[in-house]
Amino acid sequence: MHQVRRVAMLSLHTSPLEQPGGGDAGGMNVYVRALALELAAAGMLVDIYTRRTSADQADTVALAPAVMVHHITAGPFAKVSKEALPELINEMADAVSAHITALAADGTAVPVNVIHSHYWVSGMAGILVAKTLEVPLVHTMHTMARVKNNHLLPGQSAEPGIRADGEQHIVAAATRLIANTTAEAAELERHYDGCEQRIDVVSPGVDLKVFKPAFRDRSRRELGVGAGDFHVVFAGRIQRLKGPHVLVKAAACLRRHRPEIPLRLSFLGARSGRDKYDLAQLITDAGLDGVATVMPPVGSLELAHWYRSADVVAMPSASESFGLVALEAQACGTPVIATNVGGLPRAISDGRTGLLVEGRSGRVWADAIASLYDFPDTRIDMGRAASVFAESYGWEDTAAQTMASYDLSVTYQYVAPPGC
Repeated sequence: MHQVRRVAMLSLHTSPLEQPGGGDAGGMNVYVRALALELAAAGMLVDIYTRRTSADQADTVALAPAVMVHHITAGPFAKVSKEALPELINEMADAVSAHITALAADGTAVPVNVIHSHYWVSGMAGILVAKTLEVPLVHTMHTMARVKNNHLLPGQSAEPGIRADGEQHIVAAATRLIANTTAEAAELERHYDGCEQRIDVVSPGVDLKVFKPAFRDRSRRELGVGAGDFHVVFAGRIQRLKGPHVLVKAAACLRRHRPEIPLRLSFLGARSGRDKYDLAQLITDAGLDGVATVMPPVGSLELAHWYRSADVVAMPSASESFGLVALEAQACGTPVIATNVGGLPRAISDGRTGLLVEGRSGRVWADAIASLYDFPDTRIDMGRAASVFAESYGWEDTAAQTMASYDLSVTYQYVAPPGC
């Protein structure tokens, strides 16, 4: 029997109700929502706290009978940039603490046993909430400033020092840390002096009821993909870190050197953060208007159709803590080409379910794409292996391992070894 029966999740800078693929909404939104639903299916009560961004948002929205999303008021009723959110940390923490305290005032309510914060802004608020309520704090980074700064591209701004310092404080203060991969756990130790004894490695999952290898030809027909098209799909936020421009360069290279490839590129996403480059203009400048299309992000059911319509899904990211897109695409039976960085080597079996590419030059990516076009039998075999590979990443396993981390946070009195 698990000791923790109710968890308060903090996702203060972005809501699990938002559509992933634009702004600040991405894989973390999927993660928080799916994990909360699976924890509830396992018998837990889950309260998710996010910042109210408009006056007409309901105080509470039920994702499921046991999963409530609470909109807390802190700062203006408007979107606030991540750079401005640190000024609201104390106000957000006070609002969350007050709401949880009000819930506990009902003597029949199940008390919150643990705080689980996501991303550094929520982690900083989580430290204050956990201290006020005298409960343990579990934190998931999702991305880390010092890791991202190690992969900066020309023209990109470094993550601010206040974030790196905040993450350092969270690593020191959290009762336990959840990393998506052993590589991320190692980064917590290397960049933030995290102690191995307090880090739990828990892989994200994929909704295998939605993302499945069914009716591929129908998906192509419904989406207008020609039977002879070699269809490459990118799904994610349109920002330099995710690398859609790398695919534009690769496509231009293929047009010059492999014009016989009937290439079609589909980009699903919207601009994000401070990255203001115009992907549509890059496509036009490269002479690819008849080859590449940019479309807004879509919901999970339609996204699964896009994955199934693809011959390959591409992830030319500079940094990824894990890469949920890779799992979703593979669950649909589609091989993935991805940069060999971060958690992507964990999410993809190189040479079996897809290809890992060293670097992000257009020519290298063009060669990788062409290699899967040239060997269709290999591509089909990879797709079959990919769907089998993804079956071991159900969200129920993620939830079970997360609950184990919660229980450790409650029962284990941590004593730092020398040097930690």
